[in-house]
Amino acid sequence: MILFFVSKGLTFIMDNFHQNILDNAIRIINEEAQAIKQLAEYVDKDFAMAVDTIFASKGRVIVTGIGKSAIIGQKIVATFNSTGTPAVFMHAADAIHGDLGIVQADDTVICISKSGSTPEIKVLVPLLLDRGSKLIAMVSNVDSFLAKHAHYVLKAVIEREACPNNLAPTTSTTAQMVLGDALAVCLLEKRGFTRDDFAKVHPGGALGKQLYLRVSDLFKVNSRPQVFEDTSLNDTIYEISSKRLGATAVVNPEGKMVGFITDGDIRRMLQRGTILEGLTARQIMSPRPKTIKVDDMAISAFQMMEEYKITQLAVVDHDDYYIGMVHIHDILKEGIV
Repeated sequence: MILFFVSKGLTFIMDNFHQNILDNAIRIINEEAQAIKQLAEYVDKDFAMAVDTIFASKGRVIVTGIGKSAIIGQKIVATFNSTGTPAVFMHAADAIHGDLGIVQADDTVICISKSGSTPEIKVLVPLLLDRGSKLIAMVSNVDSFLAKHAHYVLKAVIEREACPNNLAPTTSTTAQMVLGDALAVCLLEKRGFTRDDFAKVHPGGALGKQLYLRVSDLFKVNSRPQVFEDTSLNDTIYEISSKRLGATAVVNPEGKMVGFITDGDIRRMLQRGTILEGLTARQIMSPRPKTIKVDDMAISAFQMMEEYKITQLAVVDHDDYYIGMVHIHDILKEGIV
């Protein structure tokens, strides 16, 4: 009995301990969400001018910072590059020890700093201005050294960090990242950056392949199973088995599809006890097969397979002539989904 009460007491303590963790997590998320919402109040003409300056620039965007701001700067650079704005990261400490040569005459510099008054920033800013660079500050302290010397100020203003000591960069870095995303997307829209443009800079991985990989890139490696309407059941089964795609198209003498037969169709026919002798492809085919055009996107083929719960699609050309078959394994192998 004593052990029972001790166990219940420990469970109660652990449950309360976990609840405290959950309460803290929810508080932090809500605090940061509220700070981001308030950030919209600080988006002003300087933000618009910064976008125009970057858009009109013949050079790149150089993003610099120190500490946690430097890490956010690297993320912003990655977002810029993937959405059509050439960008390079330059660490503020390294810049004053030789890396300042990264900055060229036509480049625009974004300097990220919560306080805007760290020693490295105070050294770096005059050097950038001496090189004639357009300087965009992203700061929380709008009265800082950086803000006062920049051409445009992006106000990443927060009331306090989510850290209980108001020390660890938490809310401030979230605000910086959101402002960076806002810059990148505004520039994307101003450039008219399209899905095709996105695919060109994301050729690898699921996103890029969804945007550029077509059915024509997949089906050619497969065999092309096909039978005619009067082909016997035995020959039809052999065609399906030998071509290893689990199905065959049924075509007319001109090569246009008139039906489709899967190995599942044959299994179901056997389960019903159908007399097989004398059957032809015409008698067992599905007369309205699902097809996909050769130039359609591969992701469209996958979505069609998912919708109709099938694993292969007949591929047809622009005149609806049967030219091959694409299997779901072809799509999965490419890592599209």
